[in-house]
Amino acid sequence: MRDLTSKRLIVAKGLMFLGLAVGTAAHLLLESPSLRLAVLLAVLVWASCRFYYFLFYALQRYVDPDLRYAGVLALLGQIRRSRGSGSAA
Repeated sequence: MRDLTSKRLIVAKGLMFLGLAVGTAAHLLLESPSLRLAVLLAVLVWASCRFYYFLFYALQRYVDPDLRYAGVLALLGQIRRSRGSGSAA
């Protein structure tokens, strides 16, 4: 699969993700409107953003500067391969 290089398509993809997130949150709040659910959704969004920051910035910047991966599955594969090669030595 080719990398996405068009600036317009990258922005469109980001806006689609935003639309999915807002639409899903709105649907959940309309289905079961409560302050508790709104707070839980806010915590979920905040924690997910922090986890994304951790995976794609903190690990590379502060844990292992040589760590390079394109996504979560690529990271898991790299960890699995490094553990496999480390235990064989």
